[in-house]
Amino acid sequence: MEKSKTSTGGTRVTEAQDRPRKIANKRYEEELFRLQLELVKMVEWIKHEGLKVVVIFEGRDAAGKGGVIKRITQHLSPRICRVVALPAPTEREQTQWYFQRYVPHLPAAGEMVLFDRSWYNRAGVERVMGFCTEEEHREFMRSCPEFERMLVRSGIKLIKYWFSVSDEEQEKRFQSRLRQDHKRWKLSPMDLESRRRWIEYSRAKDESFAHTDIKQAPWYVVDADVKKHARLNCISHLLSMIPYEDLTPEPIELPQRAEAGAYVRPPFSDQTMVPLVYPGEE
Repeated sequence: MEKSKTSTGGTRVTEAQDRPRKIANKRYEEELFRLQLELVKMVEWIKHEGLKVVVIFEGRDAAGKGGVIKRITQHLSPRICRVVALPAPTEREQTQWYFQRYVPHLPAAGEMVLFDRSWYNRAGVERVMGFCTEEEHREFMRSCPEFERMLVRSGIKLIKYWFSVSDEEQEKRFQSRLRQDHKRWKLSPMDLESRRRWIEYSRAKDESFAHTDIKQAPWYVVDADVKKHARLNCISHLLSMIPYEDLTPEPIELPQRAEAGAYVRPPFSDQTMVPLVYPGEE
């Protein structure tokens, strides 16, 4: 029988010795590429059918949202699938209707938009850090479900993912970021403060789910303690949410290039070339 314990934030954490083994790297790479090929087919179907898809990625800091977004978009056309990661609101945006800054980024027909964090900032970081008032938070809880129902009624397919990571695993990832220069930029002062306020974030998440886990746009929780598993599981689930057909074109035969004729290209010496810092190896 699987043993489990509960973290201080109320998160169910499976004992390390009872967790399933991590997927082998070779199998992970094979499965990831297979799923990415299916994503290409799905996005082509979205374009062909004129669908409008919004996918929201939320969760704790270092839960792996950015990693799965990178794998989803790796082989997709940015003209069809784009990522929205908005900075902090400007002074002007702070005076607008709360959802107003997100509306311009919603998809037109034939597009899929991935929100790397979204309007749920108000239910999470703004709530916990005191960046919104109690009344603004209450109004968000009242209006968010209606806003999302309106999006769905307009023809948008709205999919919401919450990446769940244990406090022990988040601590390991924070420590890893501190040790690695190429990852240290990911640790903002806000991230460090969120570590101290783990329980407050847990309460804010639970309250948000109680109001916004609606039939028209339910929350799907991704177990994110193992990044590779989380990526494969999330992508597989996303593919299952949008029925699509394979529109892969028939093999293409390249036409022959026309002869140059009398045309003579200018020499490289007439052009400003990038220095050959890496000229190639012998």
